[in-house]
Amino acid sequence: MNGTAVPHMAGDDRPTLITGGAGFVGANLAHRLLGQGRPVLILDNLSRPGVERNLAWLREQHGERLQVEVADIRHADAVNAAVARARFVFHFAAQVAVTTSLVEPRDDFAINALGTLNVLEAVRAQASPPPVVLTSTNKVYGGLEDVGLHLVGQRYTPESPDIAAHGISETRPLDFHSPYGCSKGTADQYVHDYARSYGLKTVVFRMSCIYGQRQFGTEDQGWVAHFLLRALDRQPITLFGDGKQVRDILFVDDLVDAFLLAESQIDTLAGQAFNIGGGPGNVISLLDLLDRIEVLSGRRPAIAFEDWRVGDQRYYVSDTRKFQQATGWRPKVDADQGTARLFRWLEELRGGTGATTLPAAAAHEARLASGGAA
Repeated sequence: MNGTAVPHMAGDDRPTLITGGAGFVGANLAHRLLGQGRPVLILDNLSRPGVERNLAWLREQHGERLQVEVADIRHADAVNAAVARARFVFHFAAQVAVTTSLVEPRDDFAINALGTLNVLEAVRAQASPPPVVLTSTNKVYGGLEDVGLHLVGQRYTPESPDIAAHGISETRPLDFHSPYGCSKGTADQYVHDYARSYGLKTVVFRMSCIYGQRQFGTEDQGWVAHFLLRALDRQPITLFGDGKQVRDILFVDDLVDAFLLAESQIDTLAGQAFNIGGGPGNVISLLDLLDRIEVLSGRRPAIAFEDWRVGDQRYYVSDTRKFQQATGWRPKVDADQGTARLFRWLEELRGGTGATTLPAAAAHEARLASGGAA
């Protein structure tokens, strides 16, 4: 059942629109759709370093089926024009780092909140509004400070047996923390409410840590790929906090399966939000990943510690039962398999193109990336 494609209506050759489609997640979804023979329209301002490589790869693989509009999600006219052509919208374009939001909160809001409103208003203006899937974040639940934790080995673990067994569910009250949490939470709630107030077919994915091929992680976002890149370049890794914080990681191929299921079942899923991640079966701490890197590379990276960052959760694991029960979806790639696959992909990329680390100026641009790739 995973990865079911939406049947095309006879004569409907309109593309699927992916905002931020040159980014890591968008490029993987575009590749899957294009591989099914479906046209894709990417709207992206190409501001995030590395996305040009993803776009070139997609063009090389798929040619004319790929359409690209280089534009910013904050520009309503460009969004209106793109949405008017679309049969379905995956809205991924975002400012993606808590750290950047603390430095540039106005830009963060304009991209994540106003940019999403631009998409929704463009959709609402259509005679036959296309459905919308939004990628939201676990940060809408705040720091989860009330979740009691204890240490088991080198991982924080919930004291609650139910949370330990299943993770954080959608019944958890929203508690936006950090400008990023506020802007993404605003987008999350607008998308949710446009289903109620205007009858649009929308779905929200509140995502945990996604990783996989086509990801060029930085210190601020994409930590699994960032750690692997640093290890390949024999560079030290900075841990913010004590390294025992826990996430459930989800391989990008499994996320694409979830997107396609949401698309194919939009009539029954519309108006709902779902927590999406690797779940309790794919839990890993930062220190666990360092152990895994040592196995993969034969060398343990040097590490340094700095203070906890604003909005960092010591524990977050997705309770994905709601989406599983609705669609039958389950992750196929476990954490060990996925990290090994990403490590090998980055090794091959490095062998073909030279160093994989971003230059200092590009890393700074990545932190300030706006309105383009998610």
